[in-house]
Amino acid sequence: MTIIDTPSPNWDERTLPVSMIVLHYTGMQDADSAIARLRDPTAKVSCHYLVAEDGTILRMVDEDKRAWHAGKSHWREIDDVNSASIGIEIVNPGHDWGYRPFPDEQIAAVIRLVMAVKDRHGITRGNIVGHSDIAPARKRDPGELFPWHSLARLRLALPRPTKNLLDPDWSEAGFCLALERFGYDVSDRMAAIMAFQRRFRPEMIDGEIDAECRMILLALLLPKPQGDD
Repeated sequence: MTIIDTPSPNWDERTLPVSMIVLHYTGMQDADSAIARLRDPTAKVSCHYLVAEDGTILRMVDEDKRAWHAGKSHWREIDDVNSASIGIEIVNPGHDWGYRPFPDEQIAAVIRLVMAVKDRHGITRGNIVGHSDIAPARKRDPGELFPWHSLARLRLALPRPTKNLLDPDWSEAGFCLALERFGYDVSDRMAAIMAFQRRFRPEMIDGEIDAECRMILLALLLPKPQGDD
């Protein structure tokens, strides 16, 4: 795997060990604009890696440093997600600039990179998440077109449960309590529900808690084989 060093000045020191990978889309009109912003000291944003549409991988911040990619975010009792994570930006214009499917070459490179980072830091697949998972009220990336199933087949992300599903028939409060237990910040309930749907039921993102949502979440909370390992 060839990685091109393209340093960003936007980093500081970690205060937590690496336990997460956060996937983003760049959400800008083109790769050059995204790279320029991630290297602009006045922008105060960065990432550890950027993956271009042709599969080229840029390293912008060393893994032992804290890149500034997550912003205000939360996952599984961690509020300083930047300190605990490796941030990977995936070039895609995003919802504001003509969101489109991710090319095969790009996803193949993402998979190779995630696999290497996961192995290097011993990250569990339940802690390989999207920006929308850790900041549901603010972010939608990498979005419903991102092929999480391709990563899940290689145990690089949690799969969408599909078998032996049981409906726990939770109330809205019960569902949100379970969602919080799984890892989401539920202070904005609607945003958290939609982020969960975007990740695990992307064909219908309506913010409604239906039987399918309840069954998927229950299966994700059950012990192995749907566990985080």
